[in-house]
Amino acid sequence: MKPTLLVLAAGIGSRYGGLKQIDPVGVNGEAIIDYSVYDAIKAGFDKLVFVIRKDIEKDFKEFIGNKYENRIRIEYVYQELSNLPVGFTVPEGREKPWGTGQAILTAKDVINAPFAVINGDDFYGADSHKILADYLSNVNPAGNDYAMVGYLLRNTLSENGSVSRGVCTINQKGFLHEVVELTKIEKAGAAAKAYLADGSILPLTGDEIVSLNMFGFTPALFAHLERLFIKFLENRGTELKSEYFIPSMVDSLIRGGEASVKVLSSKDNWFGITYREDRKYVAENIKGLTEKGVYPLNLF
Repeated sequence: MKPTLLVLAAGIGSRYGGLKQIDPVGVNGEAIIDYSVYDAIKAGFDKLVFVIRKDIEKDFKEFIGNKYENRIRIEYVYQELSNLPVGFTVPEGREKPWGTGQAILTAKDVINAPFAVINGDDFYGADSHKILADYLSNVNPAGNDYAMVGYLLRNTLSENGSVSRGVCTINQKGFLHEVVELTKIEKAGAAAKAYLADGSILPLTGDEIVSLNMFGFTPALFAHLERLFIKFLENRGTELKSEYFIPSMVDSLIRGGEASVKVLSSKDNWFGITYREDRKYVAENIKGLTEKGVYPLNLF
């Protein structure tokens, strides 16, 4: 069974200051998503599902989605603030949707095969897509055997401000043991530091393996997601900025013995756009890969 690629592209981009999902960074004006889709098609994915918002639908389809229509099957789903289980309401004053966990849930009715999840504003590389596609092509679609592509923390930090990362602990068999979502990590020389909610600072070496929301799941995940989303809303649903993160959800499943997550290593370098100042660095790296022949001058 060929896998599906689920692309999370509904983020508002508050730190970036614009709609970074469609910002051109390639040699011929391509967005980061274009490179992910190109790599995914070559890796063997046969369906794309984009999670977007209704208010960006026109621009997103015009700049991104329409160019793939004759190359791969495409579905669109919409993450909105009001997409909540029965019995829950949006607290007054909340503006943003409920995070990446809710974003995946929006696709439950259009995905029936093992699937990968990626961020639309992160560049993961061809090897990352290939190893995840190979894993998903051989997994039991009804099982709870998942995967994650891991990266070194120091290779994922921005020179322009803090980032959010899921910091991972891996057991001796190569499976994820624990993942802790840290929402404010900054560079500290060759190392890093995280600012915690209680005001304390957690020193990090930079050698930690982190999640960048490149996961492989089966459709069995959706039942877990729905249950854990309800639990999240019961505990934090009245907060104005709380988010239901993928790493936190995965950590709950691992702790409960409900799923296993194989950590896959990629030889690719990751880079992404968190702040507007990151765009130049990303564009320079993509230009370099194009000049080396990794990507053609015209992707599509």
